[in-house]
Amino acid sequence: MPKANFLKIKSPLYIWFIVATIVFVADQWVKSLVIENILLYEKIKVNFFINLTHQQNPGAAFSFLADAGGWQRWFLSILAILVCLYIIFWLTQLEAERKICLPYGLALVLGGALGNVFDRLMLGYVTDYFQVLIYGWAFPSFNIADAAISIGAILIIIDAIKNGSD
Repeated sequence: MPKANFLKIKSPLYIWFIVATIVFVADQWVKSLVIENILLYEKIKVNFFINLTHQQNPGAAFSFLADAGGWQRWFLSILAILVCLYIIFWLTQLEAERKICLPYGLALVLGGALGNVFDRLMLGYVTDYFQVLIYGWAFPSFNIADAAISIGAILIIIDAIKNGSD
């Protein structure tokens, strides 16, 4: 009996770029709303475990390199652009393959990376606005782009695990 192929559905290349574009636009739209309506470092309680906030992160994830003196802006931007170019190349190579986790994971990472690199190039920092509280401890703030990158990475890992079992 053949294996179920529910994770192998043909998706045209344009759909993956639409996913990346939706992530980018949604991220930039919410960032603009936050910048216009929430003061820097202000916190608005949504419920007992989520705050909306307005923070500026000149570094990488979890504010890594935030105090590096400015060179990190260009280093992280160039690195993100190179990763985006590689993901675009990778997606064009996957077009003929019948997969879903890997291309959609890559599309989410691409959209998120573009959202954050756009901020970094235009503003010099990335705007973060979601703050999750875990037993009163504030998890580092993040944005839609960061969430898309994380979900995309999970999908890429799922694809790697699935392909490792074939």
